[in-house]
Amino acid sequence: MNELFKAIKDLCEDRGIEEDIIIDALEAALVAAYKKNYYKGKNDSPNVLVSLDRETGEIHVYSQKEVVEEVFDSREEISLEDARKISGSYELGDTVNIEETPKDFGRVSAMTAKQVVTQRIREAERGIVYGDRADRSLGMVTGTVILSDPDRVYVEVEQYSQAEAILPKKEQPEGEIYEPGDVLRFYVSDVRTDHKSTQLILSRTHPGLVKKLFEKEVPEIAEGVVEIKGIAREGGSRTKIAVYSNDPEVDAQGACIGPKGMRVQNINNELKNEKIDIIKWSEDPAEYITAALSPAKVVSCVINEEEKSARVVVPEYQLSLAIGKSGQNVRLAAKLTGWKIDISAE
Repeated sequence: MNELFKAIKDLCEDRGIEEDIIIDALEAALVAAYKKNYYKGKNDSPNVLVSLDRETGEIHVYSQKEVVEEVFDSREEISLEDARKISGSYELGDTVNIEETPKDFGRVSAMTAKQVVTQRIREAERGIVYGDRADRSLGMVTGTVILSDPDRVYVEVEQYSQAEAILPKKEQPEGEIYEPGDVLRFYVSDVRTDHKSTQLILSRTHPGLVKKLFEKEVPEIAEGVVEIKGIAREGGSRTKIAVYSNDPEVDAQGACIGPKGMRVQNINNELKNEKIDIIKWSEDPAEYITAALSPAKVVSCVINEEEKSARVVVPEYQLSLAIGKSGQNVRLAAKLTGWKIDISAE
């Protein structure tokens, strides 16, 4: 059984499954196997505990009996006198474990283990996919393109090999082309499941993908020194990300850009040269809106708190830059800040 435990450990590490999930399932299955093989039925079987020693691989079967003054059912009870023959510390109401491991139980265990491990790994993988996240999102995953058709791209995500992963057309940045064998990062925007299968809905346009890429690329974000305060994105074209530093000695924008611009360049490469504006977040709405309209220069910004709107004035030669192609720059700035922005020339 030592080899079995090693196999379980390797599988769990490879699939990202907790060992306890498999071990607990195996112990429960061995209890059922013991009762089935060594007792005629549930009515004839005692309360059973199966213990697996993870170091030695040994399996022990115990019948569990309650310590009582007078025994009425020997399958479930043991007298205080008999219990104290095993250990003088037992008191009424305690549970005594009496070993009953059959000599040939190893053969039964091996057969049971193979079935249980296969089944529970599949169940555990599905549990990881949709079990613990209220927003039904797994964040960022790495996947390999298998097949592309006009409506969707089929992707293999190694850590969730039991699930079908697809990238719908609407989640693909405009102009991005996918070839079989391409290895890319994706954001899991949704998980759909039934009793038989699990489907991951991937996205390359979701703002969460940019957030996860920055968290991976910028140590200061992972450490909590730099915070991402907001992201507005039009996938494949442009992203604005607002950042803030909790340490006055750390420049949030500089940390995200990285030495010689390498950090933001790595993210830019993953997003196929999508333009990324890194904005300094501010509690002051006027400062925040001014920064969000970057790269345009702002002359003045007047805030209307009641309407949550801002009147922004820019130099005449900067007007088209502030508005952006098809209004994209001001649209993303408004989305990022949450304020309605009206721009006019000086």
